[in-house]
Amino acid sequence: MQDDNQIVVPPSFLALRQDAQGRLRGTPAEVRERYEWCEDMAASLVERAQQVYQGAPSEASVLQGFHAALRHPEAGLSAAEARWVTLRLAELLGWHGPALPAED
Repeated sequence: MQDDNQIVVPPSFLALRQDAQGRLRGTPAEVRERYEWCEDMAASLVERAQQVYQGAPSEASVLQGFHAALRHPEAGLSAAEARWVTLRLAELLGWHGPALPAED
């Protein structure tokens, strides 16, 4: 995904937007816009996840709860994006990524 924009979309996110032949589904601008939305979502959840963890049995339970919420249609994410945001949140927190249900 090359153009004049300086935002680098990571391969893990690009994989969500590629077909079986590796072609992007959508324009580079659309993919970048969704990436930025998902990255911002993950970053905005860091503080709340830390707060929730104070009363939770484990990091995994916190992340699984966030994943369930992100999969709700009102969150505005696809199942694949919800999974990516949850795993990115784990990365930002320095937590191990939890076992998550398979994507639809």
